[in-house]
Amino acid sequence: MDLRLLSSFLAVVEEGHFGRAAARLFLSPPAVTQHVRRLESDLGTRLLHRNPVSPTPAGERLARHARTLLAAANAALDDVAEAADRAPFAADRPLRVGIMGHGSAELTPASVNAYRRARPHIAVELRQLDFTEHVSALVEDRVDVAFVRPTPADERVIADVLTTEQRIVAVPESHALADARDTGARLDDITDLPFFRVPGHTPRSFTDYLYFDRAARRRSTHYALTPQEVLTGVVSGRAAGSGLKSFARYYAWPGAVFVPVLDAPRESSYLAVRAADRNPEVQIFRALTLALAKELGPRISE
Repeated sequence: MDLRLLSSFLAVVEEGHFGRAAARLFLSPPAVTQHVRRLESDLGTRLLHRNPVSPTPAGERLARHARTLLAAANAALDDVAEAADRAPFAADRPLRVGIMGHGSAELTPASVNAYRRARPHIAVELRQLDFTEHVSALVEDRVDVAFVRPTPADERVIADVLTTEQRIVAVPESHALADARDTGARLDDITDLPFFRVPGHTPRSFTDYLYFDRAARRRSTHYALTPQEVLTGVVSGRAAGSGLKSFARYYAWPGAVFVPVLDAPRESSYLAVRAADRNPEVQIFRALTLALAKELGPRISE
């Protein structure tokens, strides 16, 4: 059972009001209402009378169980936090979060903010990663967690899927393919686009992702290491770029058009950590991010 749904339900029972429950939980009233509806749907019974707000007999019984379950969950979190506080890491340095491009869209800032609320005494340091740091930032101990794509092909790193999205290409608005921004293109349409270049030490898994497993054959003379450098090449007409669908929400540059690639396999964004890392702060950040991915990920992937 999803503890977030129980928490929202119990807050409504105790406050006797959806709005006050939402304020207590730092959520919007529609979110709390949706949580209660999902819980009622999962259990197959009505849990709350709406006017006025009060628990049904089933709701009263669930409220008793909810208090016990949430108390146990909070005790478990407190125990983990106590262990984390005793770890030398907590006093030595901040949690270093690496972000490639826009990370995992809206999930990235949501994860960072959730961690800051849960662990306010631990500093968080955000570090922007370029395309060559897909694996190296972690294995060289320059970051502790990293939002990357695609999954790193390195046994020293483990990665969790966060979002899965449609692929897009970025072209100048003057390019003929820009007319397909609403209808979409196919892999055969992008083979001759002049995609930007990356340095030779860029990981092969990243270049395969970037060039659609080499379906995109042409390379321009324009080198890029960041999304901003990619788009500089796009709007100047010197290069084409590629990414996930959410890329367009974060990099809406005048002169750049984003075209869905209809038959390209969907790709995922990941949270990557060192396989041997036992730092409790990393484990807490990872757990929070995966919990949020279950809630936000499907919406980002649409």
